Amino acid sequence: MKFEAAKDVLLKNIQVVENAVSAKTSLPILSNILLEAEDDAVVLTGTDLDVGIISSIPIKPTIKGSITIPAKKFLDIIKELPQLNISVSVKKNNVVWVECGKSVFKIIGLTKEEFPQLPETKNKNFICLRQKQLKRMLEMVSFAMSRDETRYVLNGVLFVIKPSSIKLIATDGRRLAITENEGQFQNTDQTKAIVPTKAAQELIRILSDEGEARISFSENQAIFDLGQTKLISRLVEGEFPAYEQVVPKEAKDAAVVSREAFLASARRAGLFSSQDSMAIKMELTKDRLVMSKTTPYLGEVKEELDIEYKGKDITIGFNPQYLIDVLRVVDMESVNFEVTDADKPGVIRIGKEYTYVVLPMQLG
Repeated sequence: MKFEAAKDVLLKNIQVVENAVSAKTSLPILSNILLEAEDDAVVLTGTDLDVGIISSIPIKPTIKGSITIPAKKFLDIIKELPQLNISVSVKKNNVVWVECGKSVFKIIGLTKEEFPQLPETKNKNFICLRQKQLKRMLEMVSFAMSRDETRYVLNGVLFVIKPSSIKLIATDGRRLAITENEGQFQNTDQTKAIVPTKAAQELIRILSDEGEARISFSENQAIFDLGQTKLISRLVEGEFPAYEQVVPKEAKDAAVVSREAFLASARRAGLFSSQDSMAIKMELTKDRLVMSKTTPYLGEVKEELDIEYKGKDITIGFNPQYLIDVLRVVDMESVNFEVTDADKPGVIRIGKEYTYVVLPMQLG
């Protein structure tokens, strides 16, 4: 096998697949990426058996063939080479030569035979979505995914696909994020699938602002075909909670708050939060929101915001990070924040497109 590629092109494609590689594994082959020089492309593949990423470089190799190579070491070497074309070739005893200018590296590789074979990506039942749209939808819900390994069905994003819409949902039991977009997906039946945390995070990283994403699901796998890059992931098994039941009806009196001011105040109030004393106090009165936090042996902070609000006086507590997370991803000048009582959830809605529900916390 032998091919030549510009440093920037090779580096970008290694970085795309390297994140799928196992950092710690008992199988040495899973620390490697697979290089395959085919007729009109060099294909790089990385996998940890749960998530696999395939990236193609549209170049014609000098000699066809395949090899696996330690991912971290290969990436480190390419990073340090000058901005010139890089030659990669396999010689005797699976030794990979990396040559650039006057630099020559020799790395011991492993043959392709032991490398896991990823599923075929030619599924006729797929839906098409603009990559930019899919990335935006994932960004708006993925922060609400659970990190608790004991609640494994919450460790991911639920995709609900109907012929006329696509909906993404994530929750950790204390907050819930839902985003929905209309579309015409005629070549698919109604589908529900939980895409795991790592796959969702990798998708956000590799999706671009151009082009389409072709999404298909089988019984236990999801395939996201982005053109020159493909991500294949196992699905999370189990039944996602009935999230619709916890979304409150739209409140009559919502507080209209400047998003930037709300975000900045939540950050400042959150500076006095601790693991033992997390909740910040929010006091809503007519056209005024006071955010405060008092922490024993540390100090206190208090800040007032001008808002539009005609409802009843309410004092309620929230985890500031749960407010910060959502306010960072919604891109509106002002948000409608619905609070109906001290023990009822807070809600941010953007029409039918987005709903965020956050449970209150007890104030000490």
